Amino acid sequence: MTADRMTPVKLVIFDCDGTLVDSQHVIVAAMSDAFQSEGLVTPERERVIGVVGLSLGIAVARLVPDGADLDQVDRLTEAYKAAFAERRRRPDHAEPLYPGVREALAKLSARDDVVLGIATGKSRRGVNAVLEREGWNDLFATIQTADTHPSKPHPSMILSAMSETAAEAADTAMIGDTTFDIEMARGAGTTAIGVSWGYHPAEALHAAGAHHVAADCAELEQTLDQIMFRK
Repeated sequence: MTADRMTPVKLVIFDCDGTLVDSQHVIVAAMSDAFQSEGLVTPERERVIGVVGLSLGIAVARLVPDGADLDQVDRLTEAYKAAFAERRRRPDHAEPLYPGVREALAKLSARDDVVLGIATGKSRRGVNAVLEREGWNDLFATIQTADTHPSKPHPSMILSAMSETAAEAADTAMIGDTTFDIEMARGAGTTAIGVSWGYHPAEALHAAGAHHVAADCAELEQTLDQIMFRK
């Protein structure tokens, strides 16, 4: 669906990793591969999951030992990309959708007053792989990635998504599983909805300023009805 620039639209933006797809296993494994390639101790899973959503270089920089230089961060970043791509080609690769995601997106996309977007720390290549796999190539009206924006929680991705779809901040919701998503939404002046099935705990999402935190997709749909569609 594309936005009619003469008619106000409701823009619903989703994060990807931890919100639409559960990619934690391949992310942790690829990060382990990268650190081992530099002879470094692999960061604990909780630390790796905690930086999902940030642009890759910034995420890696938060994980390296004190004293690591920029060249090593760059090497680790490239090693992670290579490891992730290699693991994606394996027959046992899995980045499953979270329960109810496909159905929720189908209901939202069927509405005449809604356009969908993505704002993610993934690369555009990574997003395209998910869209191709799920048959979602025409589902999202705007896709913002780490390739062309500052890292979350900078509001640039949301501001660009609103500009591309002619949506106002009051008619825009950002849905994500991390505090970075919530802080980004608050910085852009939009509704911030957290989901508790991802990588940051619900308490952290509330503390970051989420207007609501949904426990599952059914609750997410109810929340959007109450906050976005009944104004």
